[in-house]
Amino acid sequence: MECQFLKRSGKNDIAYHYSAPVGEGKDLPHVFFLGGFKSDMNGTKATYLEAQCKARGQGFLRFDYTGHGQSGGDFVDGTIGSWKGDALDIFDHIAADKVILVGSSMGGWISLLVAREREKFLHGIIGIAAAPDFTIDMWFNRLNESQRQEIEEKGRAELPNDYDEPYILTKALFEDGKQHLLLDAEQDIDVPMVLIQGMADPDVPWEVTARIEKAFPKSEVDIVLIEDGDHRLSRPEDLALLDKEVTNLSHRNNQYSSL
Repeated sequence: MECQFLKRSGKNDIAYHYSAPVGEGKDLPHVFFLGGFKSDMNGTKATYLEAQCKARGQGFLRFDYTGHGQSGGDFVDGTIGSWKGDALDIFDHIAADKVILVGSSMGGWISLLVAREREKFLHGIIGIAAAPDFTIDMWFNRLNESQRQEIEEKGRAELPNDYDEPYILTKALFEDGKQHLLLDAEQDIDVPMVLIQGMADPDVPWEVTARIEKAFPKSEVDIVLIEDGDHRLSRPEDLALLDKEVTNLSHRNNQYSSL
């Protein structure tokens, strides 16, 4: 499938792949996949879920935030707010009536932020190691004093990680993150959620799921804990579970019970 680009006046282009619904899949909610911090739309979970949705004719979208993958812009210029803006722009561009947001890691945070502004269009949210407010946790629990001082004085610092080259973390990322915190207050959103979380995740503690549930008291939240699951949750059994939860959520509320 050829990559498409959303052209935006005064903003960077957003790269995306969209599969329109067909057949009986037209009665199912669209599935929008939101990737993680410095991940791209060609990751294992995104492409696996795309194949499963296409097999049942279900509409599916995956995209790259600015500074990620094939989209324009530089990663170091991105913030939670700007990436939320990317997600809202691509959401509105496809303009589906009912959508399931599937957010991985940072994408879980972005999904919840999108939900606050597009709640009426949502059928549900699935978080995969969802990491709302991770910038606060990173600042206080993962950065050392020397790294925090470097960010304050130079505006950026490098943080080694287990997946690829070091992350360049900017002062703007942390300052902007404070404007988008979700777990410090109750959120007035009523959207069904499924939170899939590995208990062996070294990056997002499994207890975060309980904090999300508490912050969204109006939402029906199902927590699925995987005892030996890591942060990526990309093993065959993890992927099968993800698709099962997407299918179950798609048919929830009897709206699609005839399919």
